Amino acid sequence: MGFTDLLEEVGGLGRFQLIHITLLSIPGLLMACQNLLNNFTAGIPAHHCTIPNLTTTLNLSTSEEGQISLLRAFIPLAESQLSKCSRYVQPQWHLSHTNHSQAVSPNLTEVETESCKDGWTYKRTEFISTIVSEWDLVCSLRPLKQMSQTIYMGGVLTGAIIFGGLSDKFGRKLLLTWSYFQLAALGTFTAFSSSYLAYCTLRFLTGMAVSGVILNTVSLKVEWIPTKTRTLVGSLSSLFFTFGQMILAGIAYGLKDWRKLHVAVCSPFFIIFLYSWWFSESARWLVLNGRLAEALQQLHRVARINGKDEAMEKITLEVLQSHMQKEVQSSKTVFTVYDLLRTPVMRRISLCLIAVWFSTSFAYYGLAMDLQKFGVNIYLMQLIFGAVDFPAKLVALVMLSFLGRRLTQGTCLLTSASIIFINIFIPKDMQILRTVLAVLGKGFTSASFTCVYLFTGELYPTVIRQTGMGFASTMARIGSMAAPVVLFLDEVFPALPSVVYGAAAILAGLTAFLLPETLNVTLPDTIEDVEEKWSKKTHRFQEQVQSESMTLDTLGQPAEESEDRQSSGLDAL
Repeated sequence: MGFTDLLEEVGGLGRFQLIHITLLSIPGLLMACQNLLNNFTAGIPAHHCTIPNLTTTLNLSTSEEGQISLLRAFIPLAESQLSKCSRYVQPQWHLSHTNHSQAVSPNLTEVETESCKDGWTYKRTEFISTIVSEWDLVCSLRPLKQMSQTIYMGGVLTGAIIFGGLSDKFGRKLLLTWSYFQLAALGTFTAFSSSYLAYCTLRFLTGMAVSGVILNTVSLKVEWIPTKTRTLVGSLSSLFFTFGQMILAGIAYGLKDWRKLHVAVCSPFFIIFLYSWWFSESARWLVLNGRLAEALQQLHRVARINGKDEAMEKITLEVLQSHMQKEVQSSKTVFTVYDLLRTPVMRRISLCLIAVWFSTSFAYYGLAMDLQKFGVNIYLMQLIFGAVDFPAKLVALVMLSFLGRRLTQGTCLLTSASIIFINIFIPKDMQILRTVLAVLGKGFTSASFTCVYLFTGELYPTVIRQTGMGFASTMARIGSMAAPVVLFLDEVFPALPSVVYGAAAILAGLTAFLLPETLNVTLPDTIEDVEEKWSKKTHRFQEQVQSESMTLDTLGQPAEESEDRQSSGLDAL
């Protein structure tokens, strides 16, 4: 009897698991808000140079066309629009009567201009306030807008490294509870930032907490779920994240103020922090850390909630110890990140997952961030991006259940790459078609995210699962940090960012086919389990033994002798 059998004894997917999974999934409604918050808190309002003594006049004007005509005397045109970063040194009053769409006269290029010495005036219809309008992150300071997202993702990266290792050492529940509190406190305090530096510092620390929540949530789910229901539970619980994207669109539209938005999406984690004490620590982790009495206590608690009172009498400390002797023995070994690369199969898994995690995150945030580039209302675009994830993840669920993890992972990435490349050749004036393709591409990368979280949790053994999750997802955070920076390449060549995103997705899609299949495979608990399950040498030997066994049976050799030979051969391995 292994741990999977013990789970079945205490109720399988019973009342406890359903409550446990639901409470762990609810925070996902707000996790999407954290990762995509920059679309709204760092949105760029329409703006132009501030003209002294003109603000009152413009505010009193009821006609937007009249305002633009008046501003034409002070601000030059840039690509048929009022310049955002310069103004005339001397007013050009004759231009206030010029048609707004009229081409710029050649002699106007000689008119002296200057930078926005008096700051900027922002249009407050789409956004009331953002960090861009708060600290004038426009023109020469515009890169700081993307930098704020990169710094946040740097925090998520750091959290993956730190919390991954700490969780394997101190437990999933403790680190998850702390991450909830850190996210609630620092995320809420971000709303009171008095400077850009303070804002970025708090966002970095909030990103660390986000990583702690994601990693420990995945492990606590996987380690309490029976093998046969992992696919269904993993896919359906990811829909909370999808629905959260749609919630973000509604909250952002209702508030339109970056400070209020931070409070709205971070303060609810105080409530989540309070109820998180109800969670049960992973019994797998407790066993593998030599805490058998606590593991037995957690198993009895689960059995009691699931109404399996007979299991409480049947599963004793001696039963637990005798049936998990190999796992208990492995708990005496201290594992590090080096163990992820030390053995052949673990090394192959880790290197492949690095490519898959990086490219999935890279392509996802390349499409999901900077929604203003689509020329559609940003709140509507966020709603559409969230809505398309529902059918995408349901398709992924069917594929994961019947085709397996490996084929699903590779197919989603290659399909997303194909859509990204197709979009390069669509003319810019066909904006609707370009937007539809971008939405579809984002849907497939989202499905890829659903698969890779489940896939990684199944590939790494319990003794080092959190360290492995942290290690693999570290590359995802690097990808999410690089995604906003790559957007600057459109100044060199407009299609270059799409080429980079698509190429990375193709590379990862092909790499995914090198990973072992985990559909309906029992979770490995030790590194030795991984090597035995997916070693190519083991597979070849098993096939050879099976072939020889069939040959001997055909010749009439007693079945018992054939079985003994197979057993001795496996022992020799």
